[in-house]
Amino acid sequence: MSKENGTKSSVPLLDVNRGNSLLREEILASIAEVVDSGRFLHGPQVGELECTVAGLCQTSQAIACASGSDALLLALMALDIQAGDEVILPSFTFFATASAIARLGANPVFVDIDPKTYNICPDAVAASVTSRTRAIIPVHLFGQCAAMDEITAIAKKHDLPVIEDAAQAIGAEYLGRPAGAWGDIGCLSFYPTKNLGGMGDGGMMVCHDKEMAAKLRLLASHGMQPRYYHKLVGINSRLDTIQAAILNVKIAHLQSYTDARQKNADRYADMFEASGLSQCIELPYHAPEALHVWNQYGIRVPGGLRDSLRKHLSDMGIGNEVYYPVPLHQQECFRDLGYTDGCLPQTERAAKEILHLPIYPDLTEREQASVVQGIERFYATASLRRAA
Repeated sequence: MSKENGTKSSVPLLDVNRGNSLLREEILASIAEVVDSGRFLHGPQVGELECTVAGLCQTSQAIACASGSDALLLALMALDIQAGDEVILPSFTFFATASAIARLGANPVFVDIDPKTYNICPDAVAASVTSRTRAIIPVHLFGQCAAMDEITAIAKKHDLPVIEDAAQAIGAEYLGRPAGAWGDIGCLSFYPTKNLGGMGDGGMMVCHDKEMAAKLRLLASHGMQPRYYHKLVGINSRLDTIQAAILNVKIAHLQSYTDARQKNADRYADMFEASGLSQCIELPYHAPEALHVWNQYGIRVPGGLRDSLRKHLSDMGIGNEVYYPVPLHQQECFRDLGYTDGCLPQTERAAKEILHLPIYPDLTEREQASVVQGIERFYATASLRRAA
């Protein structure tokens, strides 16, 4: 399991094929059905998936699109976000959350995070609302929902719409309400590494309002209804029928995937406690109000040791990753917004300390033990170096 005999461990950060192989024949049969029908766009499998996702999110409406990034862009377009408008979002998130805002000429307003959950800080949101604010985008990072009761209360006070970036959080809940059901529009991603991953790009928007759903659907199809008559300037963002067919197979197993991720997270906690490593690293925080679906398992590595530990694990063949090494407010493309180093201290600290470990559903107990032993070995070596 480790390097005890000069052998290298091999624990991938993510093994997409391991999970997909169990459903291979069923997936191939679903693809063949689409191929035989010839309905590669707007096939019945798309509508089936929309109905299933709406039920899962407890919304009345679901609208498929080409990607999670497009879902965010379409949501902003449907809310008529214009050039010069301000949209509040966390800096500690994937680039797509901010790029959708910037592509419309609006201004991303980056705010700090809660240091425990890594999600957007409600107090920071409230302090950042101005007369130019037009929307709030909380991100449910790593599979755990933001404090949506507080965020929606702030939004209601200022009459602002809320777009939930739930790309990493399908199936998650906060205070018993699913991700995507709190705001005006929820945005999901089916990128292959997500908890419900397709075999290519794919996305979904969910909402409660029929008129909003109709506008989102119209915008995702060139603003065209009927054919060749354009009511709005939209984009081309359709979920391919083959992707929908694949996702229909996999969504039936989503709960088992979630259960396995939760079991793996609990096992890590037990292993880290038993090894004493919880005194060296900070384990991920699980808010009691949240049903966590563990898209990622991120530990904090204090003392400036994160990158050394990462190299150590990589040398052992143990997969790991940093999400995200450079906060968005420090990215070169947003330099003209005027953010300075140190202005979002919790975000910047997280970017320097967080390290993500394998957590996918098919990860074995033996592989998790290898991960923990690899970290144990690092700290044992580090202690010896300090003693010397």
